Amino acid sequence: MVKRKKQHQQEEHINETWLIPYADLLTLLLALFIVLFASSRLDAQKFDQLVQSMTVAFNGGTGFFQSPNPLPAPPNSPVQTLEMDHARTAEEREQERRFLHETRELQRLKAQLDVYIDQTNLEGKLETKVTDLGLMITILDNALFDSGSAEVRPEARELAAEIAKLLEEQPREVVISGHTDNVPINTREFPSNWELSSKRALNFMKIILENKKLDPSKFSATGYGEYRPIADNRTAEGRAKNRRVEVSILRNYPND
Repeated sequence: MVKRKKQHQQEEHINETWLIPYADLLTLLLALFIVLFASSRLDAQKFDQLVQSMTVAFNGGTGFFQSPNPLPAPPNSPVQTLEMDHARTAEEREQERRFLHETRELQRLKAQLDVYIDQTNLEGKLETKVTDLGLMITILDNALFDSGSAEVRPEARELAAEIAKLLEEQPREVVISGHTDNVPINTREFPSNWELSSKRALNFMKIILENKKLDPSKFSATGYGEYRPIADNRTAEGRAKNRRVEVSILRNYPND
């Protein structure tokens, strides 16, 4: 009877301390599986889950799957950085898509103008180029003006009308700029190349805007005088290239 009583008391006091390391082992295995899962397809949301689950595993508390509203990531944390990088990448992809789409539109405008240049034998006087800033149409001054004059030649009005027709199709800003060589001018009407280049740009813009389908608020004219040369002013050929009017159709989505 006494022996049976002692045996019963021993069964009531079985040593259960082995459960502690066993529970720790299960916790570590859970953390390991979470790490493996998150590393296979890492994104901001899974990284957030990983951080919170690891915190639970090592510090105790409520696990991620038990918490319906996980705490937001603190500022400048790895989670927030990943989210910002992801958003920035999506924005950059959208910007690149718009840039490429706009490039195709500008190349179409360029091709239409190139056909006109070829048909009118103006290859040596007009040049078109699509750049990161937009479509630039460069017109040598002898195709538009007499020497020292800012009055657009009557025969150049057809060119202005053709450019205006192309501009009807696109809602972009247009800048018309005048440029000269470095040969000084000093007349009553034009005391310097500043006035000559500005007046030429303004007069050409006015003729373009005779097309009533265009929005004048999208146009501007400016003169740069001799200060933005594209060729060497020490040669006659270089000076001829520098005397020009540029029509710049600016992009809505530049490639920053």
